[in-house]
Amino acid sequence: MKRYIKTILPAAAMLLTMGTTSCTSDLDVTPISPKLDTEFNVDWLFNKCYANFAMAGIGDGSSGDGGVDVTGYNDAGMTNLVRQMWNSNELTTDEAICSWGDVGIPEFNFNRYDSSEPMMRAYFARLTLGISFCNQYLAAAADHNAQMTAEVRYLRALQYYLLMDAFGNIPYTTTVTKPSQISRAEAFNNIEQELLEIEPLLPDAKAKKSTDSGYGRVDKAAVWILLSRMYLNAEVYTGTAQWSKAAEYAQKVMNSDYKLHTQGNKNWSAYQMLFMGDNGETDAAYEAIFPIFQDSKTTISYGNSLFLIASCFNEAMHSNPDDPDGYNGTTTAHWDGNRARPDLIAKFFPNGNAPQVPSYDMPAEAGDDRAIFWGTDHTLEIDNPSEFTEGYGVAKFISYKSDGSSTSDPSVTDADWFFFRAAEAYLTYAEATARQNGGNATSEGIDALNALRTRAHASHKSSFTLNEILDEWSREFYFEGRRRVDLIRFGKYGGLNCDYIWSWKGGAKEGRNFGEHMNIFAIPKNEMTSNSNLIQNPGYAD
Repeated sequence: MKRYIKTILPAAAMLLTMGTTSCTSDLDVTPISPKLDTEFNVDWLFNKCYANFAMAGIGDGSSGDGGVDVTGYNDAGMTNLVRQMWNSNELTTDEAICSWGDVGIPEFNFNRYDSSEPMMRAYFARLTLGISFCNQYLAAAADHNAQMTAEVRYLRALQYYLLMDAFGNIPYTTTVTKPSQISRAEAFNNIEQELLEIEPLLPDAKAKKSTDSGYGRVDKAAVWILLSRMYLNAEVYTGTAQWSKAAEYAQKVMNSDYKLHTQGNKNWSAYQMLFMGDNGETDAAYEAIFPIFQDSKTTISYGNSLFLIASCFNEAMHSNPDDPDGYNGTTTAHWDGNRARPDLIAKFFPNGNAPQVPSYDMPAEAGDDRAIFWGTDHTLEIDNPSEFTEGYGVAKFISYKSDGSSTSDPSVTDADWFFFRAAEAYLTYAEATARQNGGNATSEGIDALNALRTRAHASHKSSFTLNEILDEWSREFYFEGRRRVDLIRFGKYGGLNCDYIWSWKGGAKEGRNFGEHMNIFAIPKNEMTSNSNLIQNPGYAD
Protein backbone atom coordinates (compact mmCIF):
# COMPACT_ATOMS: atom_id res chain seq x y z
CA MET A 1 0.00 0.00 0.00
CA LYS A 2 1.07 3.59 -0.53
CA ARG A 3 1.74 4.41 3.10
CA TYR A 4 5.19 5.67 3.86
CA ILE A 5 4.50 9.35 3.14
CA LYS A 6 1.72 9.47 5.73
CA THR A 7 4.27 9.94 8.53
CA ILE A 8 6.18 12.75 6.85
CA LEU A 9 4.48 15.62 8.61
CA PRO A 10 5.59 14.79 12.14
CA ALA A 11 9.02 13.81 10.86
CA ALA A 12 9.52 17.06 9.03
CA ALA A 13 8.15 19.10 11.90
CA MET A 14 10.60 17.35 14.21
CA LEU A 15 13.49 18.12 11.89
CA LEU A 16 12.59 21.76 11.60
CA THR A 17 12.29 22.22 15.34
CA MET A 18 15.74 20.80 15.81
CA GLY A 19 17.61 23.18 13.56
CA THR A 20 17.53 21.78 10.04
CA THR A 21 17.37 24.72 7.65
CA SER A 22 14.92 24.99 4.79
CA CYS A 23 17.79 24.76 2.34
CA THR A 24 20.72 22.81 3.70
CA SER A 25 23.05 24.02 1.00
CA ASP A 26 26.31 22.84 2.50
CA LEU A 27 25.12 19.62 4.21
CA ASP A 28 26.10 21.13 7.57
CA VAL A 29 23.16 20.30 9.82
CA THR A 30 22.52 19.74 13.50
CA PRO A 31 22.80 16.03 14.30
CA ILE A 32 19.86 14.22 15.85
CA SER A 33 20.57 12.06 18.89
CA PRO A 34 17.98 9.60 20.18
CA LYS A 35 19.56 10.11 23.62
CA LEU A 36 19.03 13.87 23.57
CA ASP A 37 15.97 14.42 21.41
CA THR A 38 13.04 12.81 23.15
CA GLU A 39 10.76 13.25 20.13
CA PHE A 40 13.08 11.34 17.82
CA ASN A 41 11.37 8.56 15.90
CA VAL A 42 13.46 6.30 13.68
CA ASP A 43 10.60 5.57 11.29
CA TRP A 44 9.82 9.25 10.81
CA LEU A 45 13.32 10.13 9.73
CA PHE A 46 13.59 6.96 7.64
CA ASN A 47 10.41 8.00 5.84
CA LYS A 48 11.77 11.49 5.25
CA CYS A 49 14.84 10.05 3.51
CA TYR A 50 12.51 8.44 0.99
CA ALA A 51 10.11 11.37 0.89
CA ASN A 52 12.79 13.69 -0.46
CA PHE A 53 12.32 11.87 -3.78
CA ALA A 54 8.54 12.09 -3.71
CA MET A 55 7.53 15.49 -2.36
CA ALA A 56 8.92 18.99 -2.17
CA GLY A 57 7.74 19.72 1.34
CA ILE A 58 6.22 18.56 4.58
CA GLY A 59 2.59 18.54 3.55
CA ASP A 60 0.41 15.80 4.97
CA GLY A 61 -0.19 14.44 1.49
CA SER A 62 -3.49 16.09 0.73
CA SER A 63 -1.79 19.48 0.84
CA GLY A 64 0.68 18.48 -1.86
CA ASP A 65 4.03 20.21 -1.60
CA GLY A 66 2.99 22.43 1.31
CA GLY A 67 5.70 23.47 3.75
CA VAL A 68 8.36 23.28 1.06
CA ASP A 69 11.86 22.29 2.22
CA VAL A 70 13.76 24.39 -0.32
CA THR A 71 12.63 28.01 -0.13
CA GLY A 72 12.89 31.02 -2.45
CA TYR A 73 10.56 29.82 -5.22
CA ASN A 74 6.97 30.92 -5.85
CA ASP A 75 6.00 27.41 -6.98
CA ALA A 76 6.82 24.73 -4.41
CA GLY A 77 6.67 22.01 -7.05
CA MET A 78 9.61 23.62 -8.86
CA THR A 79 11.94 22.37 -6.11
CA ASN A 80 10.95 18.71 -6.50
CA LEU A 81 13.89 16.40 -7.19
CA VAL A 82 12.42 14.61 -10.21
CA ARG A 83 11.18 17.85 -11.77
CA GLN A 84 14.59 19.51 -11.70
CA MET A 85 16.36 16.33 -12.75
CA TRP A 86 13.99 16.28 -15.72
CA ASN A 87 14.48 19.96 -16.58
CA SER A 88 18.25 19.71 -16.56
CA ASN A 89 18.41 16.49 -18.58
CA GLU A 90 15.60 17.09 -21.10
CA LEU A 91 15.16 20.81 -21.83
CA THR A 92 18.87 21.09 -22.55
CA THR A 93 18.71 18.44 -25.30
CA ASP A 94 17.17 17.44 -28.61
CA GLU A 95 14.03 16.04 -26.98
CA ALA A 96 12.11 18.75 -25.10
CA ILE A 97 11.47 22.47 -25.17
CA CYS A 98 9.23 24.53 -22.89
CA SER A 99 7.06 27.53 -23.72
CA TRP A 100 7.19 29.04 -20.24
CA GLY A 101 9.11 32.20 -19.50
CA ASP A 102 9.89 31.24 -15.89
CA VAL A 103 13.33 32.37 -14.82
CA GLY A 104 15.66 29.50 -15.66
CA ILE A 105 13.54 27.77 -18.33
CA PRO A 106 14.88 29.75 -21.36
CA GLU A 107 18.41 29.20 -20.05
CA PHE A 108 17.80 25.46 -20.26
CA ASN A 109 15.99 25.66 -23.62
CA PHE A 110 18.90 27.51 -25.23
CA ASN A 111 21.88 26.14 -23.27
CA ARG A 112 22.69 29.44 -21.60
CA TYR A 113 22.92 28.23 -18.02
CA ASP A 114 25.58 29.53 -15.62
CA SER A 115 26.18 29.72 -11.87
CA SER A 116 23.09 31.92 -11.44
CA GLU A 117 20.68 29.39 -13.02
CA PRO A 118 17.79 29.18 -10.51
CA MET A 119 16.61 25.72 -11.52
CA MET A 120 20.05 24.22 -10.93
CA ARG A 121 20.16 26.02 -7.60
CA ALA A 122 16.96 24.21 -6.63
CA TYR A 123 18.30 20.88 -7.89
CA PHE A 124 21.59 21.24 -6.00
CA ALA A 125 19.73 22.22 -2.83
CA ARG A 126 17.24 19.36 -3.13
CA LEU A 127 19.99 16.77 -3.55
CA THR A 128 22.18 18.08 -0.76
CA LEU A 129 19.18 18.37 1.53
CA GLY A 130 18.26 14.75 0.84
CA ILE A 131 21.83 13.70 1.55
CA SER A 132 21.63 15.62 4.84
CA PHE A 133 18.52 13.70 5.87
CA CYS A 134 20.34 10.44 5.15
CA ASN A 135 23.42 11.54 7.08
CA GLN A 136 21.25 12.48 10.04
CA TYR A 137 19.51 9.12 10.00
CA LEU A 138 22.82 7.27 9.86
CA ALA A 139 24.31 9.40 12.63
CA ALA A 140 21.36 8.69 14.89
CA ALA A 141 20.14 5.21 13.97
CA ALA A 142 22.72 3.30 11.92
CA ASP A 143 22.57 0.42 14.41
CA HIS A 144 18.78 0.31 14.58
CA ASN A 145 18.12 -2.04 11.65
CA ALA A 146 20.65 -3.33 9.11
CA GLN A 147 18.27 -3.34 6.15
CA MET A 148 16.93 0.14 6.85
CA THR A 149 20.49 1.44 7.19
CA ALA A 150 21.40 -0.13 3.85
CA GLU A 151 18.36 1.48 2.22
CA VAL A 152 19.29 4.92 3.53
CA ARG A 153 22.87 4.45 2.38
CA TYR A 154 21.49 3.61 -1.07
CA LEU A 155 19.31 6.72 -1.15
CA ARG A 156 22.33 8.79 -0.20
CA ALA A 157 24.44 7.11 -2.88
CA LEU A 158 21.79 7.72 -5.53
CA GLN A 159 21.59 11.40 -4.67
CA TYR A 160 25.37 11.67 -4.65
CA TYR A 161 25.36 10.03 -8.08
CA LEU A 162 22.89 12.61 -9.42
CA LEU A 163 24.96 15.40 -7.86
CA MET A 164 28.17 14.03 -9.39
CA ASP A 165 26.58 13.56 -12.80
CA ALA A 166 25.26 17.12 -12.90
CA PHE A 167 28.00 19.06 -11.12
CA GLY A 168 31.19 17.01 -11.44
CA ASN A 169 33.45 17.83 -8.49
CA ILE A 170 31.07 17.89 -5.54
CA PRO A 171 30.89 18.56 -1.80
CA TYR A 172 31.01 15.21 -0.06
CA THR A 173 30.57 13.98 3.49
CA THR A 174 29.06 10.90 5.10
CA THR A 175 28.66 12.61 8.48
CA VAL A 176 26.84 15.71 9.68
CA THR A 177 29.94 17.87 9.32
CA LYS A 178 30.63 20.46 6.62
CA PRO A 179 31.77 18.68 3.46
CA SER A 180 34.92 19.12 1.45
CA GLN A 181 34.95 19.09 -2.33
CA ILE A 182 36.17 15.93 -4.01
CA SER A 183 36.84 15.16 -7.66
CA ARG A 184 34.31 13.49 -9.87
CA ALA A 185 36.47 10.38 -10.06
CA GLU A 186 36.73 10.23 -6.26
CA ALA A 187 32.97 10.61 -5.96
CA PHE A 188 32.49 7.78 -8.46
CA ASN A 189 34.77 5.50 -6.44
CA ASN A 190 33.05 6.37 -3.16
CA ILE A 191 29.58 5.74 -4.56
CA GLU A 192 30.69 2.49 -6.17
CA GLN A 193 32.21 1.26 -2.91
CA GLU A 194 29.08 2.13 -0.95
CA LEU A 195 26.80 0.32 -3.39
CA LEU A 196 28.96 -2.80 -3.36
CA GLU A 197 29.03 -2.80 0.45
CA ILE A 198 25.27 -2.51 0.89
CA GLU A 199 24.20 -4.94 -1.84
CA PRO A 200 24.27 -8.02 0.46
CA LEU A 201 22.27 -6.16 3.11
CA LEU A 202 19.34 -5.31 0.86
CA PRO A 203 16.39 -7.61 0.10
CA ASP A 204 16.56 -9.89 -2.90
CA ALA A 205 15.39 -8.42 -6.18
CA LYS A 206 11.62 -8.86 -6.20
CA ALA A 207 9.20 -7.09 -8.53
CA LYS A 208 6.16 -5.74 -6.70
CA LYS A 209 2.85 -3.98 -7.11
CA SER A 210 1.65 -1.22 -4.81
CA THR A 211 -0.43 -3.76 -2.90
CA ASP A 212 2.71 -5.74 -2.03
CA SER A 213 4.83 -5.09 1.01
CA GLY A 214 8.00 -3.17 0.20
CA TYR A 215 6.70 -1.44 -2.91
CA GLY A 216 8.56 1.84 -3.29
CA ARG A 217 11.57 0.62 -1.28
CA VAL A 218 14.88 -0.36 -2.79
CA ASP A 219 16.31 -3.85 -3.12
CA LYS A 220 19.34 -5.45 -4.78
CA ALA A 221 18.06 -4.63 -8.26
CA ALA A 222 18.22 -0.92 -7.42
CA VAL A 223 21.93 -1.37 -6.71
CA TRP A 224 22.48 -3.28 -9.94
CA ILE A 225 20.69 -0.77 -12.16
CA LEU A 226 22.54 2.18 -10.63
CA LEU A 227 25.90 0.43 -10.88
CA SER A 228 25.21 -0.48 -14.51
CA ARG A 229 24.39 3.17 -15.26
CA MET A 230 27.53 4.36 -13.50
CA TYR A 231 29.74 1.85 -15.28
CA LEU A 232 28.17 2.74 -18.64
CA ASN A 233 29.19 6.36 -18.05
CA ALA A 234 32.47 5.58 -16.26
CA GLU A 235 34.61 6.95 -19.06
CA VAL A 236 32.84 10.31 -18.75
CA TYR A 237 33.10 10.36 -14.98
CA THR A 238 36.61 8.95 -14.47
CA GLY A 239 38.36 8.82 -17.84
CA THR A 240 38.39 5.00 -17.82
CA ALA A 241 35.73 2.93 -19.57
CA GLN A 242 34.13 0.00 -17.73
CA TRP A 243 31.96 -1.56 -20.42
CA SER A 244 32.33 -5.12 -19.10
CA LYS A 245 31.02 -4.18 -15.66
CA ALA A 246 28.16 -2.20 -17.21
CA ALA A 247 27.08 -5.30 -19.13
CA GLU A 248 27.55 -7.55 -16.10
CA TYR A 249 25.29 -5.54 -13.83
CA ALA A 250 22.75 -4.91 -16.57
CA GLN A 251 22.52 -8.64 -17.09
CA LYS A 252 21.84 -9.13 -13.38
CA VAL A 253 18.75 -6.96 -13.80
CA MET A 254 17.71 -8.72 -16.99
CA ASN A 255 17.93 -12.08 -15.22
CA SER A 256 16.09 -10.86 -12.13
CA ASP A 257 12.43 -10.91 -11.14
CA TYR A 258 11.96 -7.49 -12.79
CA LYS A 259 10.66 -7.93 -16.33
CA LEU A 260 9.58 -5.92 -19.32
CA HIS A 261 5.86 -5.26 -19.29
CA THR A 262 4.65 -6.75 -22.56
CA GLN A 263 0.87 -7.20 -22.26
CA GLY A 264 -1.40 -4.33 -23.17
CA ASN A 265 -5.18 -4.36 -23.29
CA LYS A 266 -7.77 -3.44 -25.89
CA ASN A 267 -7.35 0.28 -25.24
CA TRP A 268 -3.73 0.80 -24.28
CA SER A 269 -0.38 -0.59 -25.37
CA ALA A 270 1.93 -2.29 -22.91
CA TYR A 271 4.31 0.65 -23.26
CA GLN A 272 1.63 3.26 -22.57
CA MET A 273 0.56 1.40 -19.44
CA LEU A 274 3.95 2.14 -17.87
CA PHE A 275 2.99 5.81 -17.62
CA MET A 276 -0.67 5.70 -16.55
CA GLY A 277 -2.64 6.36 -13.40
CA ASP A 278 -2.68 2.74 -12.27
CA ASN A 279 0.87 1.81 -13.27
CA GLY A 280 1.56 0.68 -9.70
CA GLU A 281 -1.43 -1.63 -9.66
CA THR A 282 -1.13 -3.40 -13.04
CA ASP A 283 1.62 -5.71 -14.22
CA ALA A 284 3.40 -2.61 -15.50
CA ALA A 285 4.71 -2.28 -11.93
CA TYR A 286 6.88 -5.36 -12.44
CA GLU A 287 9.13 -3.29 -14.70
CA ALA A 288 9.59 -0.54 -12.09
CA ILE A 289 12.77 -0.51 -10.03
CA PHE A 290 12.38 2.06 -7.24
CA PRO A 291 8.98 3.56 -8.12
CA ILE A 292 8.28 6.99 -6.62
CA PHE A 293 4.64 6.65 -5.83
CA GLN A 294 1.99 9.29 -6.05
CA ASP A 295 -1.49 8.99 -4.64
CA SER A 296 -4.26 11.49 -5.17
CA LYS A 297 -5.39 11.12 -1.56
CA THR A 298 -2.20 10.68 0.45
CA THR A 299 0.82 11.66 -1.64
CA ILE A 300 0.43 14.66 -3.92
CA SER A 301 3.24 16.55 -5.60
CA TYR A 302 3.48 18.89 -8.55
CA GLY A 303 6.94 17.71 -9.44
CA ASN A 304 6.77 14.02 -10.38
CA SER A 305 4.28 12.34 -12.71
CA LEU A 306 1.78 15.18 -12.43
CA PHE A 307 4.39 17.62 -13.72
CA LEU A 308 4.86 15.57 -16.90
CA ILE A 309 1.15 14.90 -17.28
CA ALA A 310 0.14 18.53 -16.88
CA SER A 311 3.04 20.38 -18.49
CA CYS A 312 2.75 18.42 -21.75
CA PHE A 313 -0.94 19.13 -22.39
CA ASN A 314 -3.17 22.02 -23.35
CA GLU A 315 -6.96 21.95 -23.25
CA ALA A 316 -7.25 21.00 -26.93
CA MET A 317 -5.40 17.70 -26.50
CA HIS A 318 -7.26 14.56 -25.45
CA SER A 319 -5.30 11.36 -25.02
CA ASN A 320 -8.26 9.00 -24.63
CA PRO A 321 -10.42 8.47 -27.75
CA ASP A 322 -13.23 7.26 -25.49
CA ASP A 323 -13.22 10.57 -23.62
CA PRO A 324 -13.07 13.28 -26.34
CA ASP A 325 -13.90 16.02 -23.84
CA GLY A 326 -11.09 15.00 -21.48
CA TYR A 327 -7.43 15.91 -21.58
CA ASN A 328 -5.03 13.56 -19.86
CA GLY A 329 -7.17 11.95 -17.16
CA THR A 330 -7.25 15.07 -15.02
CA THR A 331 -9.81 17.87 -15.08
CA THR A 332 -7.60 20.92 -14.53
CA ALA A 333 -3.99 19.90 -15.14
CA HIS A 334 -3.10 21.24 -18.58
CA TRP A 335 -0.27 23.74 -18.32
CA ASP A 336 0.74 24.31 -21.99
CA GLY A 337 4.47 23.93 -21.43
CA ASN A 338 6.70 21.08 -22.57
CA ARG A 339 6.56 19.52 -26.00
CA ALA A 340 8.81 17.70 -28.46
CA ARG A 341 11.54 19.26 -30.54
CA PRO A 342 11.37 18.12 -34.18
CA ASP A 343 14.56 16.13 -33.64
CA LEU A 344 12.72 13.78 -31.28
CA ILE A 345 9.89 13.23 -33.74
CA ALA A 346 12.51 12.46 -36.40
CA LYS A 347 13.57 9.41 -34.36
CA PHE A 348 10.22 7.90 -35.35
CA PHE A 349 9.67 9.71 -38.67
CA PRO A 350 13.15 10.14 -40.19
CA ASN A 351 11.72 11.38 -43.49
CA GLY A 352 9.99 14.34 -41.86
CA ASN A 353 6.54 12.97 -42.67
CA ALA A 354 5.01 12.86 -39.19
CA PRO A 355 1.25 13.30 -39.66
CA GLN A 356 -0.90 15.80 -37.80
CA VAL A 357 -3.00 13.21 -35.99
CA PRO A 358 -4.02 12.59 -32.36
CA SER A 359 -1.67 10.74 -30.02
CA TYR A 360 -3.76 7.56 -30.11
CA ASP A 361 -3.38 7.37 -33.90
CA MET A 362 0.32 8.28 -34.05
CA PRO A 363 1.81 4.89 -33.01
CA ALA A 364 0.20 3.13 -35.97
CA GLU A 365 1.51 5.83 -38.31
CA ALA A 366 5.01 5.40 -36.90
CA GLY A 367 4.91 1.62 -36.67
CA ASP A 368 6.03 1.95 -33.06
CA ASP A 369 3.85 2.03 -29.93
CA ARG A 370 6.30 4.43 -28.29
CA ALA A 371 5.47 7.31 -30.67
CA ILE A 372 2.84 8.84 -28.38
CA PHE A 373 2.76 12.34 -29.90
CA TRP A 374 -0.05 14.79 -30.55
CA GLY A 375 0.11 16.35 -34.00
CA THR A 376 -3.38 17.78 -34.46
CA ASP A 377 -3.26 21.57 -34.76
CA HIS A 378 0.46 21.52 -33.96
CA THR A 379 3.37 22.26 -36.26
CA LEU A 380 6.41 20.04 -36.41
CA GLU A 381 8.86 22.94 -36.64
CA ILE A 382 9.31 25.47 -33.87
CA ASP A 383 9.75 29.07 -34.97
CA ASN A 384 8.54 30.56 -31.69
CA PRO A 385 9.62 28.52 -28.64
CA SER A 386 7.07 30.39 -26.50
CA GLU A 387 4.15 29.05 -28.54
CA PHE A 388 2.98 25.69 -27.21
CA THR A 389 1.40 24.52 -30.46
CA GLU A 390 4.72 24.84 -32.26
CA GLY A 391 6.23 21.43 -31.70
CA TYR A 392 4.27 18.19 -31.39
CA GLY A 393 2.63 17.44 -28.06
CA VAL A 394 3.81 14.52 -25.93
CA ALA A 395 1.02 12.36 -24.49
CA LYS A 396 3.23 9.65 -23.02
CA PHE A 397 2.34 10.49 -19.40
CA ILE A 398 -1.37 10.42 -18.60
CA SER A 399 -3.53 10.03 -15.52
CA TYR A 400 -6.15 7.75 -17.07
CA LYS A 401 -6.21 4.25 -15.67
CA SER A 402 -5.91 1.26 -17.95
CA ASP A 403 -9.66 0.59 -17.72
CA GLY A 404 -10.29 4.10 -19.06
CA SER A 405 -11.36 5.60 -15.75
CA SER A 406 -9.83 8.68 -14.16
CA THR A 407 -7.98 9.23 -10.91
CA SER A 408 -10.18 9.32 -7.79
CA ASP A 409 -9.33 13.02 -7.45
CA PRO A 410 -9.14 14.11 -11.10
CA SER A 411 -7.31 17.33 -10.32
CA VAL A 412 -4.17 15.34 -9.46
CA THR A 413 -2.84 11.86 -10.27
CA ASP A 414 -2.21 8.36 -8.97
CA ALA A 415 0.51 7.70 -11.59
CA ASP A 416 3.77 6.63 -9.99
CA TRP A 417 7.13 7.79 -11.32
CA PHE A 418 9.37 4.85 -12.23
CA PHE A 419 12.84 6.13 -11.30
CA PHE A 420 14.40 3.12 -13.02
CA ARG A 421 12.84 0.67 -15.44
CA ALA A 422 14.12 -2.80 -16.28
CA ALA A 423 14.19 -1.69 -19.93
CA GLU A 424 17.27 0.39 -19.14
CA ALA A 425 19.24 -2.78 -18.48
CA TYR A 426 18.47 -4.07 -21.99
CA LEU A 427 19.82 -0.94 -23.63
CA THR A 428 22.81 -0.76 -21.29
CA TYR A 429 23.71 -4.35 -22.05
CA ALA A 430 23.37 -3.84 -25.79
CA GLU A 431 25.45 -0.65 -25.81
CA ALA A 432 28.17 -1.90 -23.46
CA THR A 433 28.69 -5.11 -25.44
CA ALA A 434 28.60 -3.21 -28.74
CA ARG A 435 31.40 -0.95 -27.52
CA GLN A 436 33.45 -4.07 -26.84
CA ASN A 437 32.60 -5.34 -30.32
CA GLY A 438 33.94 -2.59 -32.55
CA GLY A 439 30.83 -0.44 -32.27
CA ASN A 440 28.34 -3.02 -33.55
CA ALA A 441 25.77 -4.82 -31.45
CA THR A 442 26.50 -8.45 -30.62
CA SER A 443 23.89 -11.11 -31.30
CA GLU A 444 22.87 -11.00 -27.64
CA GLY A 445 22.70 -7.21 -27.78
CA ILE A 446 20.53 -7.36 -30.90
CA ASP A 447 18.17 -9.71 -29.08
CA ALA A 448 17.97 -7.28 -26.14
CA LEU A 449 17.18 -4.33 -28.40
CA ASN A 450 14.65 -6.30 -30.39
CA ALA A 451 12.93 -7.31 -27.15
CA LEU A 452 12.13 -3.62 -26.64
CA ARG A 453 11.09 -3.20 -30.24
CA THR A 454 8.87 -6.29 -30.01
CA ARG A 455 7.13 -4.83 -27.00
CA ALA A 456 6.52 -1.67 -29.05
CA HIS A 457 5.32 -3.62 -32.12
CA ALA A 458 8.21 -2.10 -34.08
CA SER A 459 9.96 -4.10 -36.78
CA HIS A 460 12.98 -6.17 -35.84
CA LYS A 461 16.43 -5.12 -36.95
CA SER A 462 19.28 -7.47 -37.79
CA SER A 463 22.05 -5.08 -36.75
CA PHE A 464 22.62 -1.91 -34.73
CA THR A 465 25.48 0.56 -34.85
CA LEU A 466 26.28 2.70 -31.84
CA ASN A 467 24.45 5.68 -33.33
CA GLU A 468 21.42 3.49 -33.91
CA ILE A 469 21.60 2.40 -30.27
CA LEU A 470 21.66 6.05 -29.22
CA ASP A 471 18.48 6.61 -31.24
CA GLU A 472 16.96 3.57 -29.56
CA TRP A 473 17.75 5.10 -26.17
CA SER A 474 15.68 8.10 -27.23
CA ARG A 475 12.78 6.09 -28.61
CA GLU A 476 12.50 4.06 -25.41
CA PHE A 477 13.25 6.71 -22.77
CA TYR A 478 12.32 10.10 -24.23
CA PHE A 479 11.02 12.55 -21.62
CA GLU A 480 12.13 10.31 -18.74
CA GLY A 481 14.89 12.60 -17.51
CA ARG A 482 18.09 11.05 -18.87
CA ARG A 483 18.74 12.30 -22.43
CA ARG A 484 21.58 14.72 -21.59
CA VAL A 485 23.53 11.87 -19.96
CA ASP A 486 23.26 9.72 -23.08
CA LEU A 487 24.25 12.51 -25.48
CA ILE A 488 27.34 13.34 -23.41
CA ARG A 489 28.42 9.69 -23.35
CA PHE A 490 28.23 9.58 -27.15
CA GLY A 491 30.10 12.88 -27.57
CA LYS A 492 27.01 14.60 -29.00
CA TYR A 493 26.28 17.31 -26.45
CA GLY A 494 28.84 20.02 -25.65
CA GLY A 495 31.91 20.85 -27.72
CA LEU A 496 32.55 23.38 -30.45
CA ASN A 497 33.34 20.58 -32.90
CA CYS A 498 30.41 18.39 -31.92
CA ASP A 499 28.88 16.68 -34.98
CA TYR A 500 25.31 16.71 -33.68
CA ILE A 501 23.11 19.80 -33.91
CA TRP A 502 19.45 20.03 -32.94
CA SER A 503 16.74 22.64 -33.25
CA TRP A 504 17.37 25.61 -30.96
CA LYS A 505 20.59 24.10 -29.63
CA GLY A 506 22.64 26.97 -28.28
CA GLY A 507 19.76 29.42 -28.82
CA ALA A 508 19.61 29.37 -32.63
CA LYS A 509 16.69 27.79 -34.49
CA GLU A 510 19.07 26.00 -36.83
CA GLY A 511 21.21 25.00 -33.84
CA ARG A 512 24.77 25.83 -32.91
CA ASN A 513 27.38 24.26 -30.70
CA PHE A 514 28.40 25.40 -27.26
CA GLY A 515 31.51 24.75 -25.19
CA GLU A 516 32.35 21.32 -23.83
CA HIS A 517 32.59 22.77 -20.32
CA MET A 518 28.78 22.87 -20.34
CA ASN A 519 28.69 19.08 -20.13
CA ILE A 520 28.88 19.82 -16.39
CA PHE A 521 26.66 22.43 -14.77
CA ALA A 522 28.05 25.31 -12.77
CA ILE A 523 27.97 24.98 -9.00
CA PRO A 524 25.31 27.51 -7.96
CA LYS A 525 26.68 30.87 -6.90
CA ASN A 526 24.95 30.78 -3.52
CA GLU A 527 26.62 27.44 -2.76
CA MET A 528 30.01 28.93 -3.56
CA THR A 529 29.28 31.74 -1.13
CA SER A 530 28.04 29.49 1.69
CA ASN A 531 30.83 26.92 1.50
CA SER A 532 34.38 28.22 1.15
CA ASN A 533 35.57 24.66 0.47
CA LEU A 534 34.10 24.75 -3.05
CA ILE A 535 35.91 25.63 -6.28
CA GLN A 536 33.82 26.54 -9.32
CA ASN A 537 33.81 24.22 -12.33
CA PRO A 538 36.03 25.30 -15.25
CA GLY A 539 34.44 27.66 -17.76
CA TYR A 540 32.03 29.29 -15.35
CA ALA A 541 32.47 32.56 -13.48
CA ASP A 542 31.30 32.86 -9.89
